[in-house]
Amino acid sequence: MGVFQQILQQMINGLSLGSIYALLALGYTMVYGIVKLINFAHGDILMIGAFIGYFVLTKIGVTPGTLIIAFLISMPLCALLGVSMEKICYKPLRNAPRINALITAIGLSFFLENGARVLPAIGPNPRVFPTLPPVTHHLLGVGLSRVQIIIFAVAVGLMLILNYIINFTKIGKAMRAVSYDKGASYLMGINVDRVISFTFALGSALAAAAGILFASAYPQVEPYMGIMPGLKAFIAAVLGGIGSIPGAMLGGFILGVAETLAKGFLSSQMADAIAFGLLIIILVVKPAGILGKSIDEKV
Repeated sequence: MGVFQQILQQMINGLSLGSIYALLALGYTMVYGIVKLINFAHGDILMIGAFIGYFVLTKIGVTPGTLIIAFLISMPLCALLGVSMEKICYKPLRNAPRINALITAIGLSFFLENGARVLPAIGPNPRVFPTLPPVTHHLLGVGLSRVQIIIFAVAVGLMLILNYIINFTKIGKAMRAVSYDKGASYLMGINVDRVISFTFALGSALAAAAGILFASAYPQVEPYMGIMPGLKAFIAAVLGGIGSIPGAMLGGFILGVAETLAKGFLSSQMADAIAFGLLIIILVVKPAGILGKSIDEKV
């Protein structure tokens, strides 16, 4: 394989990984845009979504049809979990200092990870995620696996659905209004609590889908599997511009490509350092992110 084919192969691998980061980053950026909260427990919803998919596929077997069933079960359950987290843990802190909600998010993350670890159905040991038999298609000397095709199809489909919800539905219009000015939204009769709950549900459903896709690409599930993807999705959200939905998508793709190129041409041990290095660079050069807008705050 020539150098051009190697670069193209790593680009495809990076876009596949970046699609997963983008789905997860969308949850971060939507929640931040609405309630100005960095939900660090978001990566653990990926883990829970992956385990729900694991139990479904283990029970009924793996086919393209049952994979769809796994998505249809995992996404609503994780959406319900996201709403419950918001109602129980975050809503009481809505008017508290932001540091309180941030600490709560970190504590909730530890609770979900270690709670899953002690559950008899999950346990601390890694498990092999059921996957479809490997099939690879070759074009121009570059391989595209069936798992990557599924990742691209699901991620692009969910992003298009999200774009439709945000831009062409009543609840999407309400989300944009609350993001712009929560106080004015109250005065205009918008049910802000319902909008916030819907935002958590939507982000958590996307995280569940990302969990199944991530486990399909890297077929192993364990209670701490959401930590690193969650952190990298947060980096992707900041890279693209936290609060910007197109920015989260762009940041996810950029981070995924950067990570796979680093693994392919530098060192796999350097990939995480490069990811976090990108975060430092973007915060120094353009703190608002690539597509983010700087907003002056009154003191």
